[in-house]
Amino acid sequence: MIDISQKENQIQNVTNFEELIATPFLGNINAMCWNRKLIGDFSEIVDKVTLIGNITELNKEELLKLNLSEQGQLAREILINDLKVLKNCGASPVLNMIKNYDRDDAFPFFPTDVYSFHVDRSPIATDTFLCTYYGASSEIIPNSQATQKIVIPEIRNELKKLYDGPENGFDDFLSDYFFDLHYQPKPDATIISLGNGHLWKLAIDHPESKVLPCLHRAPIEKKGQKRLLLIC
Repeated sequence: MIDISQKENQIQNVTNFEELIATPFLGNINAMCWNRKLIGDFSEIVDKVTLIGNITELNKEELLKLNLSEQGQLAREILINDLKVLKNCGASPVLNMIKNYDRDDAFPFFPTDVYSFHVDRSPIATDTFLCTYYGASSEIIPNSQATQKIVIPEIRNELKKLYDGPENGFDDFLSDYFFDLHYQPKPDATIISLGNGHLWKLAIDHPESKVLPCLHRAPIEKKGQKRLLLIC
């Protein structure tokens, strides 16, 4: 199980999907994990899917077309069931096979791609769910161990050079271009890998949230290895 004792009580473990859905975030908890040891061969699915571009979305119909071994079939059943149960509770899960994400190089001093620690934001109450079945897994970091990039003086000064509006509109500019969502780890920060097979629920920034949003990022992919990721 994920050990929360050394993670500033940021993570709460649960034992099933129903508990994951029903348990609210409270106090310092902004990441919840249904620890699972999955059976089946997910690498076989990755090997048999043709990647189109850097990211290919897989649906139930495409999964069912794959000619798989017994272990591959077990993995497929898990993928299809995870998609089903999340859809049944009102989520919109997406299953992606990923070579890599696009990099943001528009502002070298401030990349805003998913490899940067960031929070998700929504105008309505919702959560982020994700599971890495194969490949490098997503990462989180305790909120106290990172600094919002827009308050770092050197970065803030560079951002002001990009802005040409009235002074009282600068904060709106930062929000409109999502600069305020990104964070920089402190030098001694503990970066937590979410592992393979576990289904996670992460708190996001929304008007009804009672906790801080969870800081997370996509990992740097292992050379030559794709990722199989469910997210919604």
